[in-house]
Amino acid sequence: MLDPTPSRPHGLLAMHPDVAEGVLPADLRARLGSLLHIDPALAFEDFDTPVAASALSRAEVLISCWGCPPLDEDVLARAPRLRAVIHAAGSVKGLGIPEDCWGRTLRVSSAATANALPVAQYTLAAILMAGKRSFGLASTYRTDGFRTYPASTDTGNTDRTVGVVGASRIGRIVLELLRPHGFRLLVADPYLSAAEAHGLGAELTELDALLTRSDIVTLHAPLLPGTHRLIDDRRLGLLRDGAVLVNTARGELVDTDALVRHCAGHPGRTGRIDAVLDVTDPEPLPAGHDLFSLPNVFVTPHIAGALGRELRTLGTFAVDEVERFVQGRPMRGEVAVDDLSSIA
Repeated sequence: MLDPTPSRPHGLLAMHPDVAEGVLPADLRARLGSLLHIDPALAFEDFDTPVAASALSRAEVLISCWGCPPLDEDVLARAPRLRAVIHAAGSVKGLGIPEDCWGRTLRVSSAATANALPVAQYTLAAILMAGKRSFGLASTYRTDGFRTYPASTDTGNTDRTVGVVGASRIGRIVLELLRPHGFRLLVADPYLSAAEAHGLGAELTELDALLTRSDIVTLHAPLLPGTHRLIDDRRLGLLRDGAVLVNTARGELVDTDALVRHCAGHPGRTGRIDAVLDVTDPEPLPAGHDLFSLPNVFVTPHIAGALGRELRTLGTFAVDEVERFVQGRPMRGEVAVDDLSSIA
């Protein structure tokens, strides 16, 4: 039964209902209900039904996640009371909010900070496993059986140099997680100073130099017009033989056809470099794509971000943001319109 008192703002959940189950389990829904005049059992992925349209017309706070319909001019015109969109996921760019609404009539918050840690943890695991050549050796084990592998100076994580492309939220956490493992750390980011890089435990370098010097390169740059296919054929060519490329950011940062050429070898041999990919271009990859058949390439289906039991961390962040908004306090994840040109 909804609380009929008008003291709390009206709220609305906009996401796939099954996503809502993971992001907002019962205890978080109960807490949300104490902050907003909302039916926490209803999550809408279509605003055109009578019930959704009615809820939208009253909504002052909208909590979105995967499956939220585009919040375009037409939708916002039907939500005249809407004051805040709190996104219980990462990037807010896909919400489709017109830029002239940001800050002026609508405040927008993202749980990207909460989503950063699972991605960074996945990245750390990928780097450590890749340094041991685990993915390629697992493939060899499946096809050729168990055998003792000779000592190789190109296997193992001692004295490795890891290059981090992008000092984003995730990139910074990755650097923090890597420091205890004794890697030499490089970072490339046009917005970062040498002093800031030093504070992160890394050496600031230009991108080309980072690619040349690194044993393992991990991508954490946003997808912007200037970063589309940032890692192209020329830059892949800068990677030394045996280097590893890890991508948990956006598939479009890498020229896929060029990557296949550098990862593929002659018959019976693997290519020059290895890759660990949680994102691809296109995504999903079509069945039978070359990347699936290469033993030195490990592909996962965009799972680095919050998944399963990790989803409630996004919901917790979002409910905390609702509380801050309702109480008139600054929101931790608020995104300004000026941020859109430099964030993922």
